[in-house]
Amino acid sequence: MMMHKDLTPERWFKFSIVEQLANVGSDIIRTIKWKQAGDLDASQKAFWRALELIDLTIADPKNKGPRLREIVRTREILVDHFAYDNEYNSTDESWQEYFFAFNYAAALERGR
Repeated sequence: MMMHKDLTPERWFKFSIVEQLANVGSDIIRTIKWKQAGDLDASQKAFWRALELIDLTIADPKNKGPRLREIVRTREILVDHFAYDNEYNSTDESWQEYFFAFNYAAALERGR
């Protein structure tokens, strides 16, 4: 089921890797905020949206080689943290810091 109904792979692939991961990060931040607010349904929906975006990022032909390995590993650790036993011992704070860098870089790309 597509969570981002108007998003096509072709449109997503036009974004830079920085923009793609900044958008993934926005949904991860929402996941964390809703979880902290006690709204587990909204948190889970935000997490599914983030997974949808990261899967589109993985499918993007420009994201190959070491870049692809990092994206796939990021997905693995996100799923471990938010859906399983957190064997990698990541934290909400570490995810906020990780994705903040992409949000900052995307803002710089846009000239802000």
